[in-house]
Amino acid sequence: MEKLKKFLSSDFCVLIFRLLILYLVLFICRIVFYFKNQDLLGILNWNDLPTLLQGCLKFDTISILYLNTPFIVLSLIPFHFRERNFYQGLLCWLYMIANSVGIVLMNLADAIYFRYSSKRISLEELHFFQENDNNGNIMLRSVFENWPLVILAIVLILAMLILYKIIKYKTNDDTKPVKYYLIHSLILVFAVIMYVFGVRGSFDLKARPVTLSNAAVYASNANQTSLVLSNPFCTIRMLGVKKFSVRHYFEDEEAASIYTPFHHPKEDFRYNLGKKNIVIFVLESFNREHSKYLMPNVVQGDGFTPFLDSLMRDGYAFRKAYSNGMKSIESLPSILASIPSYQTPFPLLPQSIGEMDALPEILSHEGYETYFFSGSTANQMGFEAICKLAGIKHFYNRTHYEKKHPGENRANIWGIWDRDYLEFMAEELGTFESPFFATVYTLTSHHPFVLPAEYERQMPQGVNPLQPCVAYTDLSIRRFFEVAEQSDWFKNTIFVFVADHSSGYKAYEVSQTSRGCAAIVYFIYTPDHSIQGLSEEVTQQIDIMPTLLGLVGYDKPYFAFGRDVFNEPERKAVATNCVGQVYQCLTDSLSLYFDGQNTLQVFAANDSLQQHNILNLDDPQQKNAENLLKAILQSYTFQVNNKSYVNPENQKMK
Repeated sequence: MEKLKKFLSSDFCVLIFRLLILYLVLFICRIVFYFKNQDLLGILNWNDLPTLLQGCLKFDTISILYLNTPFIVLSLIPFHFRERNFYQGLLCWLYMIANSVGIVLMNLADAIYFRYSSKRISLEELHFFQENDNNGNIMLRSVFENWPLVILAIVLILAMLILYKIIKYKTNDDTKPVKYYLIHSLILVFAVIMYVFGVRGSFDLKARPVTLSNAAVYASNANQTSLVLSNPFCTIRMLGVKKFSVRHYFEDEEAASIYTPFHHPKEDFRYNLGKKNIVIFVLESFNREHSKYLMPNVVQGDGFTPFLDSLMRDGYAFRKAYSNGMKSIESLPSILASIPSYQTPFPLLPQSIGEMDALPEILSHEGYETYFFSGSTANQMGFEAICKLAGIKHFYNRTHYEKKHPGENRANIWGIWDRDYLEFMAEELGTFESPFFATVYTLTSHHPFVLPAEYERQMPQGVNPLQPCVAYTDLSIRRFFEVAEQSDWFKNTIFVFVADHSSGYKAYEVSQTSRGCAAIVYFIYTPDHSIQGLSEEVTQQIDIMPTLLGLVGYDKPYFAFGRDVFNEPERKAVATNCVGQVYQCLTDSLSLYFDGQNTLQVFAANDSLQQHNILNLDDPQQKNAENLLKAILQSYTFQVNNKSYVNPENQKMK
């Protein structure tokens, strides 16, 4: 018993108990947040509570660790002076000030502010104070107008202090210096390791650190993601993220006349394939230069995508397709929701958590079941959170494969090898009822470019380590088709193949320019050959959603930043993204580079190495391209700032 008492009063246990107080405080604040905003958050179902609480625990842990980093370190440093009353008093002050403000006041203020903004307080609100914005004043005034919350804040702060004092730290009476420093140094190292895992939100070192959009994994709808989140996570996680500002170049009516994200489909579709199944392959790092079919005069030999090239010849390929982002995390919002990323990846913005007219969401209202496949562990790269916000309901990951194939070791650092996983996916699709929508994210062509041992010598060797992996994924898709074409659903399906982004490994100079760096593989294939062709028009990832909606004959209004390439000739063929912090606008005739205020460079589209700057804004083509880019940026920043990703007319029809 004495040993147990001594252990429970040790510095490490005392620290844990004091941090546990904060979980209780956050739980109370979250209950207040829910009941103050119940009409906005909706009714909680008992079946959703376990998952919801799991998410709350994860985000609360990160909030507590972020805010208490100095307190944790100073509580565990292996020196005797920390046992002195004066030092312990300083620790108490540090704990109380940091957590009174960061845990109690911020989370109770969230309960009020959420009604004004439909989001948690983040760094953006600090700009309100810096700029003397009325929103900051409204938030402060609202807190004091809600006097019961002020009383609750005082009660919680006093309760924290009382509980802190009850959990007493006893002086260590071990007089052996070597033993003392060794034990307490090991405790500090252990605490640092656990801290790192805690703030990452996972023990999986391959997983991306948790972002705001990850809250969607644990919520049943977009609004309830705010219930999962807590501060100071929302504030600190936005450090380093550039302040989101609304661009304003034109009066609203003029901007809308140049560009609008609101679509009103006409009934005379060029192709109307009906409610076919849709399967989208998101291909990791598939640069356009891998394909002999897309770059016949540049790519040597047979290229690295012979099977995909054969599908392109029988399908509808886009020779001038470009990504809207340069990172994997930016690709899914572009492909599934027609929302691009510019200077900050869209999923990292607090405004990414909102209702969307995304492709899976729209199709679910049309009778489709929606699925996402990835051979990685659940939400390892944040994909499931993004997909859930876009309306996907069912998720298949590495765990599902391994349950069906127990005892097999068929994974690399990122997940299941593409050939094995795509064969598994083909088998699973055969069990689904039509119509269905499914997306798969391939993995093997991701760095560090490792292949299964039995394929290392079989794949063609290129000039960089990426290319054999691309050839392996191409072979894997061939195997998928061999399995899938045995099923009834296969012939009634639209297949889309699109890269998430291009890779940093590029073999040819034409691919190393700013324009070439965004050039990707993208094409549509239907087994019944209902659409065929080779487009020489510029297109981009955000065009995929409108184009697919047109192919299945969707005739209701919707929201998308892209265009239906078959049915919206009034919308200009364009691709936009960011190269570094400079906006890139690509059209059929030119490449334009804009810093947000001024156009810096313009190159002719046929200047493949971008060697001749032809900047001349008196040229009508250049001026029109600049104005189009400005209108797109104005619309994008306005809609994102307002978390508005729906067409109001479509909302009325749902």
